[in-house]
Amino acid sequence: MSAGSVDWELAGADLDAHGCAVVKGLLDGATCRAYAGAYDDEARYRSRVVMERHGFGRGEYRYFAYPLPEGLAALRAGLYGPLARIANRWHEAMRIATRFPASHAEFLARCHAAGQERPTPLILRYRAGDYNCLHQDLYGEHVFPLQVAVLLSRPQDDFSGGEFVLTEQRPRMQSRVEVVGLGQGDAVIFPVNQRPVNGTRGAYRVTMRHGVSRLHAGQRHTLGIIFHDAE
Repeated sequence: MSAGSVDWELAGADLDAHGCAVVKGLLDGATCRAYAGAYDDEARYRSRVVMERHGFGRGEYRYFAYPLPEGLAALRAGLYGPLARIANRWHEAMRIATRFPASHAEFLARCHAAGQERPTPLILRYRAGDYNCLHQDLYGEHVFPLQVAVLLSRPQDDFSGGEFVLTEQRPRMQSRVEVVGLGQGDAVIFPVNQRPVNGTRGAYRVTMRHGVSRLHAGQRHTLGIIFHDAE
């Protein structure tokens, strides 16, 4: 499936209602296996992070280097356009002045002019006992408010446990939790930081964090697509 095949009206409605949207079969099995199988190909990546060393959880991930693999670069650019329309609508609702250009190349130029030049797409690898603490992927002044994670492994066949989790911190209320079920190749779209929620006095902001619960067995790979680059 390409970004152009996604039902963006449905995705936008789910993001508004639930704070996330699932796209079934964004990547096929062969593509998922290719990404996961190349995890140890160090030439593809600019850095490796071992989560436990930084208090992020357990497991590890690698950030891709530029130039990105052709398919990944095309997917990132293709997803950005429809998501930018949702992002602009959200910023209007939250009364945030920043607006996002129509093309990802224009947005990256904005990031790079501010010194955010390091690519942020990544592959994460979890093994039994690993997990990812709740966090936000904020890398500098310019932040695109939505990101995408694609599950590359097969639940129950390749791993068990390891659910994708979102929390929503609402003002003066207890946090809400969303556990997102994904199959191999499925993507979840979710907020990087905040999203608007309609209340009795109009839209208000809620703060989102995401993570991965403890893996019980096997090995789990995920492709993360972040649209702003890092300092």
